[in-house]
Amino acid sequence: MTCFWPVRLTRLRSAAVALLACCLTAPAATAQSFQSAAPHAVLMDSASGTILYEKAADELMAPASIAKIATALVAFEEIAQGRMTLDTEIGISENAWRKGGGVSGGSTMFAQLNSRVKLSDILQGIIVQSGNDASIALAEAVAGDEASFARLMTERVRALGLTKSVFRNATGMGDPQQKVTAREMARLSDHIIRTYPELYRMFGQREFTWNKIRQQNRNPLLTMEIGADGLKTGNIDESGYGLVGSAVQNGQRLIVVVNGLKNARDRAQESRKLLEWGFRAFEARRIFGEGEIVGEASVFGGEKGRIGLRAKGPVSLLIPRGSGERVSARIVYRGPLTAPVQEGAEIGRLLITRGDVKTLEIPLYAAESVGPGTLQQRALDALLEVSTGWVRKALGRS
Repeated sequence: MTCFWPVRLTRLRSAAVALLACCLTAPAATAQSFQSAAPHAVLMDSASGTILYEKAADELMAPASIAKIATALVAFEEIAQGRMTLDTEIGISENAWRKGGGVSGGSTMFAQLNSRVKLSDILQGIIVQSGNDASIALAEAVAGDEASFARLMTERVRALGLTKSVFRNATGMGDPQQKVTAREMARLSDHIIRTYPELYRMFGQREFTWNKIRQQNRNPLLTMEIGADGLKTGNIDESGYGLVGSAVQNGQRLIVVVNGLKNARDRAQESRKLLEWGFRAFEARRIFGEGEIVGEASVFGGEKGRIGLRAKGPVSLLIPRGSGERVSARIVYRGPLTAPVQEGAEIGRLLITRGDVKTLEIPLYAAESVGPGTLQQRALDALLEVSTGWVRKALGRS
């Protein structure tokens, strides 16, 4: 069964107690009244993973060209695995040219039919120019056809723990089954920024010229002098105007996602407002240090009945300055655990909420190993489990 345990406040340092245990008594700050006009929105602090703002963050939405972030992810992974290099030549098929080239009327790199283009240029065509021809050509080069590549996109984001987003093409063109969530697009973007910092720089490139046609990056944040360095815009009828962006100020990186807006102007304004508010209205608090025990989990049939849990590193949280919102934490795991349990095994997750906002979710790991208990200990555990099982059945009948 799934177990929910509130974090034991007696085990936390005083700063953490103040943060997690109680309603902060200061008056609610102006920041707490912030509202975005975007139907879907997320603002995330990259370093801590704290969600600063969310609105319909887990509802499925059409991605339009922000799907190309996942397209780029697959290419970056191919490079990292040594299966491709930036000098690998990609062929422009008739399918890529007709469906995504200049004759298609959509966003395009203007790659020539039957030409061969280096992967470095294909990636700039996808990221800077939002080229559908470049995206389809890449898909065909990696997976043979676009449908197979889209399945690969979905598999790759599943491997990152993103459980809702589904891709059906490499371009973001409309498909009723192609859906993402704002939260997962923020997490995907953060992964790319952290894992492929050199390749990520392409997302901050302001223009690219191909086939003697110079095109500007559509990301409006790049020209606003707010520290923006990525990522991608999108717009089709099913999605409205959307954007995934990232900016850095004073060493802090924020990632913003908006979607469903009525026009490009609203998209730019809402993205900027969210970023500026995030940089201004929050302060960082460290709640657990390196290696500090966060909580405990029950162990069945072990030499110990409980095991300590900890994160892989320090746990920090951003909270609104002067907030009156309640911040709470709990540990979720499927248990009781069955011995033996190995040190370092992933056991559950620490969930922190601020009001109605799912602020932070991080994995927790066993802080030590627990071996099997004696025959007497295991018999007692079994008896207790049978007893509680009968209680649960009785309650279920009531």
